[in-house]
Amino acid sequence: MQDPLSPVRIGYCLSLTGPLAGNSRSARLAHDIWREDINNRGGLLGRPVELVCYDDQAQASRVPGLYTRLIDEDKVDLVIGGYGTNTILPAMPVIIERQRFFVGLMGLGVNNALAYPNYFAMIPTGPDPNAALTEGFFMLAAEQTPRPTTVALLSADAEFSKYPILGAKANAEKYGFRIVHEATYPLTTENFVPVIDAVAGSGSDLLFLCSYLNDSIGLVRAIHAHPFRPKMVGASMIGPQNTAVKAALGPLLNGFINYEYWAPVPKMMFPGVQEFLSTYQARARDAGVDLLGHYMAPLAYAQMQVVAQAVEATGGLDDANLSAYARGAIFETVMGAVRFGTNGEWQDPRVLQVQFQGIAGGEVDQFRNGSRQIVVSPPGFTSGALRFPYADALSAR
Repeated sequence: MQDPLSPVRIGYCLSLTGPLAGNSRSARLAHDIWREDINNRGGLLGRPVELVCYDDQAQASRVPGLYTRLIDEDKVDLVIGGYGTNTILPAMPVIIERQRFFVGLMGLGVNNALAYPNYFAMIPTGPDPNAALTEGFFMLAAEQTPRPTTVALLSADAEFSKYPILGAKANAEKYGFRIVHEATYPLTTENFVPVIDAVAGSGSDLLFLCSYLNDSIGLVRAIHAHPFRPKMVGASMIGPQNTAVKAALGPLLNGFINYEYWAPVPKMMFPGVQEFLSTYQARARDAGVDLLGHYMAPLAYAQMQVVAQAVEATGGLDDANLSAYARGAIFETVMGAVRFGTNGEWQDPRVLQVQFQGIAGGEVDQFRNGSRQIVVSPPGFTSGALRFPYADALSAR
């Protein structure tokens, strides 16, 4: 019989070391803050909450064994998904075999092929995640005068870029843009001048980028230094969401457009988000994580709110009951109201496109509010106007 005072143990893994450590450690701090908050309110089902987190070292091969250990040896009450497709997807065979309730964090299209009914995605890309991540960029381009007509697709040669590129191709066709150049580059690339030379040779109006942390920095620097000036540039870069990357690039980011999931603008000040971020930011420096936490932290905290609300609503820890409840409920989170739909994705997509404007120097404080990251799409969350074309946005203040 379960001891009524024993902790509710929630198990998972994160990439606390390796190339994904920055975002994963930010999520870990958000999870710890949630644990403290829920325990200060009496825990779950009147029991304290304990988190059991292992480092998967960003190695997909380690993930199945870690979840097997969590379930069979640690005997955790609940499991949640770690950060990103590359580590959530390899957990799925174990989760499906054990029929566990599973809320993943920022996995893109994890359940597209599996269609596992007990999986839920804490990422606002909606029922068509490939398209939603990139649609705002193409929709904005189609609204400009004179209207751009061509696009170049440039991406890192890595697993994570596959789905955004599929979405970009679909959106290029939907909005009537002709693809005139498509290329990949190794993640180890250091000199991006030849890569941008090749894009410039295509004369494309739009430059769509799907990049990771270090290569995002290299690409921004190379594009800024190059005479080639596409009308719009950016869209699907992983990196500029990170405070350290913003500070490192500073005004070189001006004019770039990129996706975000949350931004510190008035229309996204959902109940509790500012209070949570104030706590996070007060502890971020000592924890050695992203100083502002705008990208990862609200979604990670919301992930735990979904779990908690399902437990409280069902009055227990039964995976089948939790899953059935999550399929029909509306969850109130620091990311706003969340309802899950097809394949456990958000029923309504909420991917932002922001344009960096007016950045001066590399001071972090300028990014604390929304004055340097203007939400330009979707219409319901905009905080300012797009500056078009890119060449004009570079020098505008």
